[in-house]
Amino acid sequence: MNSSAHSPTASAAQALAAATPAVISVSPTSGSTAGGTTVTVTGTGFTGATAVRFGATQAPSFTVVSDTQITATTPLGTGTVQVTVTTPIGTSNQFVTYTYVTTPAPVLSSVTPTSGPTAGGTTVTLTGTGFTGATAVRFGTTPASFVVNSATQITATAPAGSGTVQVTVTGPGGTSNGVPFTYTTAPVPTLTSVTPTSGPTAGGTAVTLTGTGFTGATAVHFGTTPASFVVNSATQITATAPAGSGTVQVTVTGPGGTSNGVPFTYTTAPVPTLTSVTPTSGPTAGGTAVTLTGTGFTGATAVRFGTTPASFVVNSATQITATAPAGSGTVQVTVTGPGGTSNGVPFTYTTAPVPTLTSVTPTSGPTAGGTTVTLTGTGLATASAVRFGATPAASFTVVSDTHITAVAPAGTGTVPVTVTTSGGTSNGISYTYSAAPILSGVSPTQGPTSGGNTVTLTGANLTGATAVTFGATPATSFTVVSPTQITAVVPAATAGPIGVTVTTPGGTSTLPSAYFYVSTPVLTGVAPPSGPLSGGNTVTLTGVHLIEATAVRFGTTAASAFTVVSDTQITAVVPAGAAGLTDVTVSTAGGTSNAASYTYLPAPVVTTLIPSQGPASGGITFTLTGTNLAQATTVLVGGAPAGFTVVSDSHIVVDTLPGAAGPVTVTVTTPGGTSAPKTYTRVGSPGI
Repeated sequence: MNSSAHSPTASAAQALAAATPAVISVSPTSGSTAGGTTVTVTGTGFTGATAVRFGATQAPSFTVVSDTQITATTPLGTGTVQVTVTTPIGTSNQFVTYTYVTTPAPVLSSVTPTSGPTAGGTTVTLTGTGFTGATAVRFGTTPASFVVNSATQITATAPAGSGTVQVTVTGPGGTSNGVPFTYTTAPVPTLTSVTPTSGPTAGGTAVTLTGTGFTGATAVHFGTTPASFVVNSATQITATAPAGSGTVQVTVTGPGGTSNGVPFTYTTAPVPTLTSVTPTSGPTAGGTAVTLTGTGFTGATAVRFGTTPASFVVNSATQITATAPAGSGTVQVTVTGPGGTSNGVPFTYTTAPVPTLTSVTPTSGPTAGGTTVTLTGTGLATASAVRFGATPAASFTVVSDTHITAVAPAGTGTVPVTVTTSGGTSNGISYTYSAAPILSGVSPTQGPTSGGNTVTLTGANLTGATAVTFGATPATSFTVVSPTQITAVVPAATAGPIGVTVTTPGGTSTLPSAYFYVSTPVLTGVAPPSGPLSGGNTVTLTGVHLIEATAVRFGTTAASAFTVVSDTQITAVVPAGAAGLTDVTVSTAGGTSNAASYTYLPAPVVTTLIPSQGPASGGITFTLTGTNLAQATTVLVGGAPAGFTVVSDSHIVVDTLPGAAGPVTVTVTTPGGTSAPKTYTRVGSPGI
């Protein structure tokens, strides 16, 4: 015997083991203790399942979807239980759980509106709590379609019904309290008027019906013939009269019944008559707008040029505007209406001449296109195309036989502009696409508020510039020097930064805050107001608008050095100068200030000292004689300051000081300098 062979008993055992059901997952994994939740059970070996249990309790119902899926309805239960599946082979033993949770019954607080027609269809908003997972909404015992908007709101559509019923919501936790909803009986519509009261037998008249109870209208009839209609409100309907004859009753049918009738009379339309067409001729390509004048045009159904239909608009009972179709020779124009076809009036097709172009304005624009260009020439009335090179214009409008306005498409380089009509294509006129300008710099970057100074703008693609502006103000003048440079005369403006813009046919380029208008400086004082001829002393200038100072001058001589302390103060080192008054000025990009006075003073000179000696005890005075003494600020006697009185530019009286006997030096100091020393001798008292 072959020992490796399987016995029948072993094979059956293996098959049984292979077919035992296995539960892998349940979804959802929890639900209401009230049961009723639909659960999807996933696993294997479900074919032929005889039971699904939640704990020890069988599911009240289940469906075997496939060998790997079952949908089951949960029974009542509590806590966490094991979900098992039983088949003829056996029961699953995987530990897959389902948890019962306590869900409160929904609470319904209001329904809006609280009433609606017996036919149903009213949209009702239900407000309350616990609506999540709602499984039913009922009006009385009748289910309604609904959408759960949130845990506190449901939108439902009322079913048909009658009387007052209780609206309820059913969810996993049970059924809510009821809130009343009343079904109302729709009134029978009443019809008070129709406007107009008559129309052609062909129908098509727009008729306004006025009355009451039109809401929910289901039909409008002219006699027994239904009409298309729109319910505008409960008191108005707009209907289109169908074809008919004689006088018929117009009625409205709604949920409450059919209204009374109001008469509408069908009138027989007269045969239209055509008296003139304007113009009486046009190109063979068609497209001419033709005005037809006559009578009986209301309800016109066709306009023909010969046998060819034309598009048209009925302006009134006596006028039609038609567009001539393509044709040739002389044809009869006719109008057909409900009453028949009119007499014919001749219209002649003419051969259009080849168009000619004489100019395009402007002759250039940006590569992005978008420029509106005026084309001038002849034979342009029937233009069917305008091209810039091989590219169609973005759009164009025929103004007259001699003018077209066209919007340039995007392009590059220089291209011919042409116009095509039924007569052919015109000659070309050159149009140049210009690259957009690029403005990269302005020099100098500052100037006076009065303007008038010249600046240099640098960049690219500046050729053909048509405008230079400082802010919104055009430059006083400008010159295009090269594709990369423009010189411009700055206009006047108020102080502060401003953008500079260059415009060319290729577009516009702006350099924000590229130029600064500087106010003219104002000087109010110089301190000290005088100093030596040799200069080198420091003075303080005060005023306003000094912050941008570029120069400080004493007369025509620049200060040896200066420091801008603030917008109101500058310290400057005075240069050498000639004796006398001189003007001090400050210059900025905003201009040169008013002049403030500064005096160059020569150094003082002492020629005599009288008396030249006196007691060492002091207490007397001596007189200094010389020149340039009027501005004396200090008199030193033996190096010590002495009291003094300036008598004149040539005399000073000095108070002597006590001191050791012997000679001492005497000097006088003014803003112009210090004098050469003179000798004064202190004499001691004679011995006793």
